[in-house]
Amino acid sequence: MTAAALAASALAMVSATVAGAPAQATPVPADPPGQVRLSDEDTITRWATAVAPGRVYTAPSSRARRIGRLRFTTEDGYPEVYVVLSSYRDAHGTEWLRVRVPRRPNNTTGWVAGRALSDLRVVHTKVVVNRRTLRLTLYDRGRRIFRSPVGVGKPSTPTPAGTFWVREKFRVRGNPLYGSRALGTAAYSNTLTDWPGGGIIGLHGTSEPGLIPGRPSHGCVRLRNRDIVRLYARAPVGTPVVIR
Repeated sequence: MTAAALAASALAMVSATVAGAPAQATPVPADPPGQVRLSDEDTITRWATAVAPGRVYTAPSSRARRIGRLRFTTEDGYPEVYVVLSSYRDAHGTEWLRVRVPRRPNNTTGWVAGRALSDLRVVHTKVVVNRRTLRLTLYDRGRRIFRSPVGVGKPSTPTPAGTFWVREKFRVRGNPLYGSRALGTAAYSNTLTDWPGGGIIGLHGTSEPGLIPGRPSHGCVRLRNRDIVRLYARAPVGTPVVIR
């Protein structure tokens, strides 16, 4: 067989292989058309807890890049909370949910299979912390229902900006530095990674009310004790916390 014939034969074999190869699936985008919005994080927010092991992906597909796993509990041992932003059903009928993920870097979102999460729960509240005016405002269905002065992070340990949420609520016992109550959020300090529980930003009371309003903290948001009691009663788990 001549060199020309060999080359023609090889080309024919390659062409046949390519023609017979299965078509590659088009990657699903991270923000696919057709998804249904579930939370506006203003007047209505839906959230869930993990009920089965699940992986978190950058897009609603098990072939997308994995960025983590669901976890069942917070660093303090309370049920972990995921704000659910939207839903999407793929070509196979699998339901995917886009969630906010409590992790570094702050403001991470990802997709998880819907079967890994509990039934969705709903809140209508929102907390806004303004670091410039040193004020916290609580809204219910868009209406302001509570406002208080706050203490935020000092310049060397600033309170991070972003959209977070209340992951846990608990009464503080035996430590007057944090007042009587605390709300743990999904915000993590950008400067303190080993304090406490990985540098979680909380909303809590204080033993030094004279420093409020001000910038005295390591990143947490401090309220006067009478104010944290009122906030604790009115801001349920799942409430968005917007820090500006």
